[in-house]
Amino acid sequence: MLNHIGYIHSPYKEKFAVPRQPGLVPSATAELEIVAPYDDINAFSGLESFSHLWLVFIFHKNNAANGDNKWSPTVRPPRLGGNKRLGVFATRSPCRPNPIGLSLVEFHGIKQVNGKIFLKLSNIDLVEGTPIIDIKPYIPYADAKPDALAGFAQQQPTSLMQIQFSRLAENKLDSIKQNYPTLKQLIIEVLQQDPRPAYKKNKADTKTYAVHLSDFNISWVNEGVTTTVLDIETRV
Repeated sequence: MLNHIGYIHSPYKEKFAVPRQPGLVPSATAELEIVAPYDDINAFSGLESFSHLWLVFIFHKNNAANGDNKWSPTVRPPRLGGNKRLGVFATRSPCRPNPIGLSLVEFHGIKQVNGKIFLKLSNIDLVEGTPIIDIKPYIPYADAKPDALAGFAQQQPTSLMQIQFSRLAENKLDSIKQNYPTLKQLIIEVLQQDPRPAYKKNKADTKTYAVHLSDFNISWVNEGVTTTVLDIETRV
């Protein structure tokens, strides 16, 4: 039996637009709230000397995590355009026999609020409420293998999308920048990854997309290599 040691508080409120790997959106900050009985500060003694952590988590938004045991031995990795199938164990697809994931995040310290323990994180790729089942420190000499080979995705993807904002969106950003100073950069970094379906990559699209990011609903359209943010609406 696996016990949840905590839950992620993330700017990503839904699966859509979450980066496909950690480290692609530096402005994505989050907190990991530790729950009882694991909220003993002694359990984190020495962690402050590490800059990065491995988080072992549950894909709680997947059907498999909710009692649906259906799975496929092959999947379509977005990095390959969503058209080529590979074996599920040759990918990092969230659609796995067991909905367990691994994410490398930046660690910025521990804070305590009203007796609760929170780990401050950035460069995350986890949706709001993600259950964490373990934390392991990143060890550079053991975990980093620069000469390792990957069957695909050998290099970090190049951000081709140019992001621009409508006058309406710019005005709304100006009105909230005191309380949300990094929101614009977060939107840019998220949309540069082109979160649309992989087969639409680098293609113009007449559809208006929207995503719940932080406390806002962000809407945009894509025109080939340019994405225009149309509006930024406060979520009620």
